Amino acid sequence: MKIGVPKEILPGETRVAASPDSVKKFTALGVEMLIESGTGEAASISDEMLEDAGARIVPDAAALYAEADMIFKVGGPCCNGNGAVDELAMMKPDAILIGLLNPLYRRDQAEAYAKHGLTSFAMELIPRISRAQSMDALSSQSNISGYKAVIDAAETFGKILPMMMTAAGTIVPARVLVLGAGVAGLQAIATAHRLGAIVSAFDVRPAVKEQVESLGATFIEVENADSESAETAGGYAREMGADYLQRQADLIHETLKKQDICITTAQIPGKQAPVLITEAMVKDMKNGSVIVDLATETGGNCELSERDAVVVKHGVTIIGYANYPARVPTDTSSLYARNLYNFISPMIDGESGSIAIDWDDEVIKGALLTRGGSVVNAALTEKNA
Repeated sequence: MKIGVPKEILPGETRVAASPDSVKKFTALGVEMLIESGTGEAASISDEMLEDAGARIVPDAAALYAEADMIFKVGGPCCNGNGAVDELAMMKPDAILIGLLNPLYRRDQAEAYAKHGLTSFAMELIPRISRAQSMDALSSQSNISGYKAVIDAAETFGKILPMMMTAAGTIVPARVLVLGAGVAGLQAIATAHRLGAIVSAFDVRPAVKEQVESLGATFIEVENADSESAETAGGYAREMGADYLQRQADLIHETLKKQDICITTAQIPGKQAPVLITEAMVKDMKNGSVIVDLATETGGNCELSERDAVVVKHGVTIIGYANYPARVPTDTSSLYARNLYNFISPMIDGESGSIAIDWDDEVIKGALLTRGGSVVNAALTEKNA
């Protein structure tokens, strides 16, 4: 079997779906790894590093797609006029595509994969069960995003984060509020705490209170019966009722007035991100405060955020990079490559290098997006039933 890893061509995407370590491991299983020349440059992974690990470097995407039986991507392939190059058209109709395909927001692309005849797996649909933790690409990427968000905020904020005692006097610690205590939020809490800030966090799910407090932060919450049903079966936050949302807005507004930095991470799968910070709230924040909005890819948690831009509104700097994992490409690429290996390696016969997929496996069924010319994932078929 031949696995192909093309260069990502969407603007701003610096990650790569392979690393020297993953190439070495796949090669040991009898798989031939094809890597497009220059694929890892933005992630500080040279062709020579990949070649030394056992990969065959191919000159361009067309040559790679012509040979590859399985394709590893970070983002979905460009198709339907989305991008200057139609990557999908170059793929073999019976190929297997694996990547962060964003199917809950781009069903049109999923339908295009099916029409082309691809079997495709969406890494973000891997079920959140113990056996699949090492395959969970959303978590691996979100961890780095939460860390980097705090670092960006600290670099932008005009003061230091920890308390510091000097001969000239004492500097008080910065106050950091994290909205949303999922993977990115928890990492943001941990990072801000390690840097010496006074950290508080909000989440609609009462179940995360213990995790927040274990990281050294104060958990702020809305006392309301609705909060007991705030979590989906998959562990994500669900949409809340009007009464709860008003109490939530009042709580966030009052809390923000005392903060220096706010990191927002709240998202609801398949829907627009909830607006948690209004313009009125921004107006009441301290001059020089910083907001990092990690949800701008799906609309943003701050009303004033602008996708892929840093803006100053009412004296508050608002950072709105949509693809935060791409800001730390070396580590996010390495983690993503491990996720891919952990997902695919159980399907590969170590002696022949051939692939055998157990279609009834819980993880396979959860991640499977298209097969046999149809979109088959329940998250999409039930939504459109």
